[in-house]
Amino acid sequence: MIPSEVMAHIRRIQIRTSRMVNEVLSGQYESVFKGQGMEFKEVREYVPGDDIRSIDWNVTARTGHPHVKLMVEERELTVMLMVDMSGSGRFGSVNRFKNELAAELCAVLAFSAIKNNDKVGLMIFTDEVELFVPPAKGRKHVLRVIREVLYYEPRRTGTNIPAALHYLNGVVKRRAVVFLISDFMANDYEAALRIANKKHDVIATTITDPREESLPDVGWVAVRDAESGRESLIDTHRAGVRQAYAQAARKRNESRNEVFRRNRIDAMQLRTDGSYIDELHRFFLMRERRLA
Repeated sequence: MIPSEVMAHIRRIQIRTSRMVNEVLSGQYESVFKGQGMEFKEVREYVPGDDIRSIDWNVTARTGHPHVKLMVEERELTVMLMVDMSGSGRFGSVNRFKNELAAELCAVLAFSAIKNNDKVGLMIFTDEVELFVPPAKGRKHVLRVIREVLYYEPRRTGTNIPAALHYLNGVVKRRAVVFLISDFMANDYEAALRIANKKHDVIATTITDPREESLPDVGWVAVRDAESGRESLIDTHRAGVRQAYAQAARKRNESRNEVFRRNRIDAMQLRTDGSYIDELHRFFLMRERRLA
């Protein structure tokens, strides 16, 4: 039995994100994610103007009249939400934790998918795959996906993106649209990302918090690495310390973005102090221009 406060939280997210899907993102999702190809619909008699390459010669020979095959786009997609739930996701210095932002983003994407009759699946990973929800359709299924992202309690704290991508390639056989949602505070994932993007349409979705990019001047601060558990003291009053921290963050961001560019991975970057809807708009417009 799901506690009433959990259901209330899920319901609030459902109402908020459904409105965004219906009023703000209507049509954009469908226009930027194409189907898997063409499939046969029916045969009808040839009329002047039809492409002669579509003539069905078997039916034509059998009936004595020219017939053509009608093809339609195979619209149904599989959307996989891969959510990094390592320790660093349970951090937020402004409006919300990074994993809360990830949950709301997953809700918007999932409701957009089912509105277009697509399947949605979920993978939650740390340094191992902890939960896999097979792709399915329907509102009830989407509510389960949202609940898992919001309230799943990971067993481990580390991050292993290559292992998660390898698992994805093994269990999802058909080409899928894959939103890989992480802060990408990890190493050595480029090769796995490149391989996965050859099989699937991977969108690297980075979630960051302002305090991961700059430190305020508040004197001595005790910090703890959420994944390794290592603790240390930092004197934020020293300008050199703040500058070195910001420089390391810039270098990390540039390195991550270069991996995406080098491997032609579409990317979004969301912040806990910003609007993810604005970033979704930017991403959809970029895809629309490329497909035009």
